[in-house]
Amino acid sequence: MSEQNAITPSGSEPTHSEAVARDDGFWVNKNGDCLPVSASDLERYTYCPMSWYLSATGHSGQSDSIKAGIQRHKAIHERMSDFENSRLLTMRNLTIWRWWFAVVVILLVDTLAFMNINDANFDTQEFSKLLALWAISCLFIAVAAILLPWRRVLNISNPMNEQHFKQEDGAVQPYFEPKGFKGGWFLGGRLEVAFLIAAIAIALHAIALQFASDREQAAFVFAVTTIGWTLLASFRLQRALIANNEAQLLAIENDIKSGTSVAYSDDDSTTGLLKNAMNGLRGRPDQIVIIDGEFIPVEQKTGKVPRKPHESHILQLLAYASLVEATTGASPPYALLRYGPEQLHSISWDDEAKLKLDQAVKSVQRTMAEGGAARNHDREGKCRSCSRRYACPDSLV
Repeated sequence: MSEQNAITPSGSEPTHSEAVARDDGFWVNKNGDCLPVSASDLERYTYCPMSWYLSATGHSGQSDSIKAGIQRHKAIHERMSDFENSRLLTMRNLTIWRWWFAVVVILLVDTLAFMNINDANFDTQEFSKLLALWAISCLFIAVAAILLPWRRVLNISNPMNEQHFKQEDGAVQPYFEPKGFKGGWFLGGRLEVAFLIAAIAIALHAIALQFASDREQAAFVFAVTTIGWTLLASFRLQRALIANNEAQLLAIENDIKSGTSVAYSDDDSTTGLLKNAMNGLRGRPDQIVIIDGEFIPVEQKTGKVPRKPHESHILQLLAYASLVEATTGASPPYALLRYGPEQLHSISWDDEAKLKLDQAVKSVQRTMAEGGAARNHDREGKCRSCSRRYACPDSLV
């Protein structure tokens, strides 16, 4: 009862009484930082300002539906993670297969070349020694590049990863040369891999020539080596096809569009918080997927499926679109709101949506600074389904 008496039906007390309005309408604290407003704050505030205030003052939601929703979100995260892991495993195996197949092609070309050499004075043993020295040189360069941080000395960065999340956790990193990659200290990138593959291909040639006394035998040994390496490459291709099949099955089960990849999936414990210092927004979208080269935020709702998207859910999704734009530097054309497995709504992220979001953020910040949060409806059913009704001084039921 004491908790309820601390809140009056006429409006709440401010939570940040020291804040002042900035020239652009956003509210800042005494340090000049925007008052923090999460995407969930926007959803709660739009649903009912009093529910938001109760949450802000430490009254957590209490209902079986919240517990069930947490479990469903956890299951969604696991399925999305399984899909992305299978997709990335496919890409990894295909990349390795392409490297191995390149060795096969080189061996095949050399087999045909040795079969058609007309120089009777060709010394396979001497040529084998030269190839062995070449292979050792490539291997030495690769190992040295992996051990020594030469990229740091030369201040070389990877331009392919410029468009990425400014926060690290929760973002899917590339298999090779992830964001901030500098190499060295037992870390290698594409260049090191290229030298290692070259060392393997050249070493195979040198070994093959050691078993040949003339060009005919050399061609035969190359042919046998080509067949053996082809079998190894086929095994890697089989692993890629298996992983791709698993990814396709998961995509069908979760209604994921072909060509989509997952750049971020929230599990509330390991993913990083997206922030926008310009307006104080922060949050963790359920997923950020890459569709047609665009980062698209996705919000998954696990409760009752409405006939049309709730305004509170739309504002929450717009907040995620704003955070994606702030953290990647690229503006998403839209954001996706999903209710259950069947209803998927596309919410445009345009100038009108940005203005709408800014007004909502300023409203929350103003209430944080001045107080006055109160129930904004007269619906008993809405109060009855509110998970913070137990602490509300102005409940209708």
